[in-house]
Amino acid sequence: MSETDQFKKVIAHAKEYGFVFPSSDIYDGLSAVYDYGQQGVLLKNNIRNYWWKSMVQLNENIVGIDAAIFMHPKTWKASGHVDAFNDPLIDNKDSQKRYRADVLIEDYIAKLEGKIDKEVNKAAKRFGDTFDRDQFLSTNPRVVGYQEKASAISSRMAKSLEAEDLADVKALIEELEIVCPFSGSKNWTDVKQFNLMFGTKLGASAQHATDLFLRPETAQGIFVNFLNVQKSGRMKIPFGIAQTGKAFRNEIVARQFIFRMREFEQMEMQFFIPPGTQKEWYDHWKKTRLNWHLSLGMGEENYRFHDHEKLAHYADAACDIEFKFPFGFKELEGIHSRTDFDLGSHEKYAGKKLQYFDPERNESYTPYVLETSIGLDRMFLAVLSHSLQEEQLEDGNSRTVLRLPAVLAPTQIAILPLVKKDGLPDLARELVADLKWDYSTAYDEKDAVGRRYRRQDALGTPYCVTVDHQTLEDKTVTLRERDSMEQVRVPTKELSLHLDTKLNIKYWLSKAE
Repeated sequence: MSETDQFKKVIAHAKEYGFVFPSSDIYDGLSAVYDYGQQGVLLKNNIRNYWWKSMVQLNENIVGIDAAIFMHPKTWKASGHVDAFNDPLIDNKDSQKRYRADVLIEDYIAKLEGKIDKEVNKAAKRFGDTFDRDQFLSTNPRVVGYQEKASAISSRMAKSLEAEDLADVKALIEELEIVCPFSGSKNWTDVKQFNLMFGTKLGASAQHATDLFLRPETAQGIFVNFLNVQKSGRMKIPFGIAQTGKAFRNEIVARQFIFRMREFEQMEMQFFIPPGTQKEWYDHWKKTRLNWHLSLGMGEENYRFHDHEKLAHYADAACDIEFKFPFGFKELEGIHSRTDFDLGSHEKYAGKKLQYFDPERNESYTPYVLETSIGLDRMFLAVLSHSLQEEQLEDGNSRTVLRLPAVLAPTQIAILPLVKKDGLPDLARELVADLKWDYSTAYDEKDAVGRRYRRQDALGTPYCVTVDHQTLEDKTVTLRERDSMEQVRVPTKELSLHLDTKLNIKYWLSKAE
């Protein structure tokens, strides 16, 4: 199955099984805005909870807040968003379609990386167990050529964007002969800057209303509350403030389902540190955050670091953790060393000191900041797209299975009475009543038990418990595991012992340490 077909299957599965719906679907939807359905909201909440516990509950020096979406207009002046929160926009004159110029170039680079992967796969088949991937990447002339070309393009784009040389960005697009995906045309307009913020108003009347912005990021709510948290919590540096919440960006091209939307949710943590220690903490959080992702068991080969060539105006180091989505490696989480820009800038615009007295150094200073920021919607898509698999069975049939990490599954256990008579539904309901205190549990009695297994497989439910006539005799049930489809008889009193190991969040998060 091609990557495009796989992605279409993910999108169709998301709607069919109640994970994600287009917003205002009865009115044919709203561009790049989505609603989370009954299954999706549970998966999303579980991802958020998995992140929150790893950040706040397991770290004594990290606390959480929930800042408002509406903020004083000066906030966005201080942050640099009013003057510098732009993306390079380009239009195709023939198709009338609008694109981000940097994304067009990045997609071209991705095609080069795809060619590299093809060469690697061909060589791996040819040489078998003796294949040395690293040696092949460094010595094969064709692969080296692709790598050098990709690096040169990326470097030139970064320099042009940093210098705001938009004419050279267009020249690069023309030199690479990049065409519009819709028209195949190379008839491009000049590149322009496009501000990404949504404006709104606050007030009882339009005449006296104050101009505001819907926040384009959640970080500033943390920075303006730095002193409030530090003083009320008697926090000592180093310490962090975590937050999850909605952000809004007027994207030029919102694309790839929920990967890039105009309304989205972030999970981020700002870690306040002494000046001069940012390199140490940058390396620490790179390792820590990658381990968190790996703890979910979605394959180390599906993650990679991408160091930024073009740094944001506030950063002295930055990288992305990229994940292999069906449409290629794309940013999942950003790690930034933000220096003292944020607190220093807010000091200037607010006219208030945002400094910390360090008793160990016996001095006051404006703390430096180390940021980790992950898109919750992107994480949702990463989990969903990686987990959805079409599996061929030994009997010649196939099944659609959503191999979600068990700790994130919307429903962890489905209780199934074999038939809807002989008191089996009552016994099943008793099990639901007992287990739902510790696990997310569902009751399913419709259709033959085999069809119910398949339905629960497609929903990502890790375990099914079948109550049958033998249960009436000896109080045992059939426990079926989703991934292996193995079935074992288990006494009802021992169910929790069998389930807890794989469903307990401790089992999963301990792998991140």
